[in-house]
Amino acid sequence: MNGIVGQKTGTWMGRMAFLPVFLFLSVLLSGCEAQDLTLPTRAEVEDAYLYPGGLEARMRGNVAEVTITQAARDLRRGGTLWAKVGPYVLLFSEETEGLFTGFPGLAGVRVITVSSDGNEVARALLARDSLNGITWRRALHIAGLARRDGTRRPSLLEELVEWGEDHTEYTYSPRYSRP
Repeated sequence: MNGIVGQKTGTWMGRMAFLPVFLFLSVLLSGCEAQDLTLPTRAEVEDAYLYPGGLEARMRGNVAEVTITQAARDLRRGGTLWAKVGPYVLLFSEETEGLFTGFPGLAGVRVITVSSDGNEVARALLARDSLNGITWRRALHIAGLARRDGTRRPSLLEELVEWGEDHTEYTYSPRYSRP
């Protein structure tokens, strides 16, 4: 009886020795699935946005770069605040969220605002993983209020700028904005 118990224990122990190998192979093989890294075309990015001014898009690697023109009168009237808020109005939108959802290979969206004479005013890059479902809803809410009521309530534009600065990589031209 002693020999039989030893045999069964040895067989069980032998199988247990293969468990780490089996788990490793399972993880390795499950990671071999092809990932969908589809990217939008320039035209698809341009078509995603409705913007009343000039809008151009291009792809730089796996980042969509969108350039919009801000009217000179708006920059004069709104000053530093309007210069800073420009990229965030477009970045925090259902259109940007839709690009991330529809194109899994898209790593980020960069919005560059330029004045009517072509000078860069501001730029901001929103990385794909900067926002989750909850923070996307918050971003859409903040941006929606700023678009709708920002002219009457500049504090909404300020809130959008703060949100943008917390969630993007950004730069502002010193010509149009002061620190």
